[in-house]
Amino acid sequence: MNNNESSKYFDLHTTGIGYLNRIREVTPKEGSPFLAVTIAAIHGSVTNVQHTYFECGVYGDETQRIVRELMPAVEDESKVLIGFTLSNLKADAFTFTQGEKAGQPGVNLKARLIKVAWAKVNGERISSESQRVA
Repeated sequence: MNNNESSKYFDLHTTGIGYLNRIREVTPKEGSPFLAVTIAAIHGSVTNVQHTYFECGVYGDETQRIVRELMPAVEDESKVLIGFTLSNLKADAFTFTQGEKAGQPGVNLKARLIKVAWAKVNGERISSESQRVA
């Protein structure tokens, strides 16, 4: 490929709403530290809500800024609901080692959190000056 050609690839994005949890800095043995979160995505009937959990690295300066802005509310155990976009979804298989599921297979869903479209803390919409979070 010469310099005049752009890279071509296919995007697969997942959008939804869910609760923001476990905001943390991860320092891997190799590589640079990064911001990570757990999202409890909600889906299904409003009378029988289901949750699917995603372990996410947070990508993009604006998305990282918004997540850091929401960190105090998450740490205070407030309910932080977000509209989100994920990319690079993948599943990592593992075997439970403890508890009643010990020995059974499990799956961790991992993705990149690339956008927070809006946020609510304890039901109150939060707005941001540089991105329309509300």
